[in-house]
Amino acid sequence: MDAAAIASGACEQTGLDDFGDSRYREGLEIFLASATEEARLSELGELAIEAQVTKCLVNRLRVTAWLTDHPGVLAEPVERPIMVLGLPRTGTTLLSELLHCDPANRSLMRWEAMDSVPPPEAGNFGSDPRVEAARVDAGMLDVLNPGFRAIHYEAPDGPTECVAVLAQDFKSLLWECVANVPLYSEWLLGCDQSSAYEYHHRVLQLLQSHAPGRWALKTPHHCLALDPLVARYPDARLVMTHRDPVTVVASLCSLVRSLSGTFSDADHGDYINEHWTTVAVELVERVMAWRDVHGDDAFVDVPYRDLVSDPLAVVRSIYDHSGTDLTPEAETAMSGYLADHPQGEHGKHRYDLDDLGLNADAIQERFGAYRDRFSEELASR
Repeated sequence: MDAAAIASGACEQTGLDDFGDSRYREGLEIFLASATEEARLSELGELAIEAQVTKCLVNRLRVTAWLTDHPGVLAEPVERPIMVLGLPRTGTTLLSELLHCDPANRSLMRWEAMDSVPPPEAGNFGSDPRVEAARVDAGMLDVLNPGFRAIHYEAPDGPTECVAVLAQDFKSLLWECVANVPLYSEWLLGCDQSSAYEYHHRVLQLLQSHAPGRWALKTPHHCLALDPLVARYPDARLVMTHRDPVTVVASLCSLVRSLSGTFSDADHGDYINEHWTTVAVELVERVMAWRDVHGDDAFVDVPYRDLVSDPLAVVRSIYDHSGTDLTPEAETAMSGYLADHPQGEHGKHRYDLDDLGLNADAIQERFGAYRDRFSEELASR
């Protein structure tokens, strides 16, 4: 998998040759080198990774060209977005779906994140032909890994994570979920992510140009890059979800084993356990360090237990913090979503610490500072 060859193929596919800011290139090259040398991909895995990289580059080319032709869009602000972050497996998907139910909110949809041009029109948002294309893509993963739905599911016509856009600048935890890439992982944790958030901002400006709304976004990745995130979105309202780190790490390692195992027949279990425990610790420690400097005012902290037991109360607390009204229409839509989508509707995600080779005491020790600081949010009552 050669970066120049894949980029050339994306140019041929689109008839375009301007990728915009060249800072994406380093991450692309390091990821492909790491995937080639370390991920031990199957033949299917090589094809799938190359196709995903190409898709990211194709969308980047089209985004860059569209913004060049419509420069006025770049003057439009992205105002007061809600950014849901926190550790993975802490209810961020449920919270994102609930926020999506509010007609005043604007979610990043799965189908538009990777196929952004032309920007969607408000009048036919739900019937855009790209929705059906996203269903076809989702169906392919269901065929390859039918059990993954029970672990993590995103509807093709529903919200997705910001990692899908950040991946187009090749600074994204998405790439680490689909392939075990130590070299890329080390680089990602140490790199300047400013260009990824500049690109992310430009994509949101493009997408909202014909279908506006108050952005409600989510990804745990934001924990790694709060400085560039807040530099782009200084009035963002930050929502941090919390859950017992032992459960989080076990669920996360199970997820990565399943997803990356779709594209590799090798046993990466020991690496996954160590690496993703380290990443999870890094996520919370970076947030704590940022809050030590900037304070807690921008944050709403959401215990997982509260989100599960009374999700509408959690949404109200987020809206109250930001001075936003939760309208009866939005509340009714959220209640309807909860009734129609019970927990475990796609199957139960089963995992066991011993089977995964994880030690609960060791995990608790590594999260000691986090557990001490957020003891109230992590309490099981």
